[in-house]
Amino acid sequence: MIPFKDKNPSGTFPFVVVALIGLNGAFFLFEMALGQRLEGFLLQYGIVPVKVVYFLRHPSLDPAAIKDTFLPFLSSMFLHGGVIHILGNMWYLWIFGDNIEDRLGHFKFLGFYVACGILASIAHVAMSSGVGLPCVGASGAIAGVLGAYMVTFPKARVLCIIPIFFIWQIVELPAAVVLGFWFVIQFFSGVASIAPTAPAGGVAWWAHVGGFVLGMGLMLAFPKRKPVTRPWQYQ
Repeated sequence: MIPFKDKNPSGTFPFVVVALIGLNGAFFLFEMALGQRLEGFLLQYGIVPVKVVYFLRHPSLDPAAIKDTFLPFLSSMFLHGGVIHILGNMWYLWIFGDNIEDRLGHFKFLGFYVACGILASIAHVAMSSGVGLPCVGASGAIAGVLGAYMVTFPKARVLCIIPIFFIWQIVELPAAVVLGFWFVIQFFSGVASIAPTAPAGGVAWWAHVGGFVLGMGLMLAFPKRKPVTRPWQYQ
């Protein structure tokens, strides 16, 4: 099930969403220009759970150690591991982010997005403390946007592409179904990832799960702008 459009126009231009997409794109081009230095760059600015856990067990007042441990909670959400990775993330942000930015306002949406990304990374570290590979991507922050969308616009219609017996069908489904299905996949994939036989590293499923749940909760807690009556919206 691949969503490609929602029938829920926003009332304001999504300046922050556009800026985030542009910033992620710029960082990705920078990554591609690094060549053989890319691996070291991702190890430094991506989330490495074992490094975070080691610092928490052996805290230090060294500014360099503090920066190397905690800066990646911010920097990692602007880095990606490949073309498909960034395109998928930015596509979901484009489809669902504009309505949440419209509901929260530009500055609150930016704070919401960053908070979801950081908290999602914390969830990843908590569930993958023995992983020594860097985790990068905006998936945790965008998962927060998806969770916020589901609790705010559960009845909004989303156009999706579904492969049925090698035929691509376009169907229109409620956002609660589309995003609920996405969450179920992330959750059970996360459960499978903690099995003793599961390979270390890979997709940060628990960042997705944590970001989604936190996005739902933060959206309900964040002060929102007074909704504007729009007959085309599904509240």
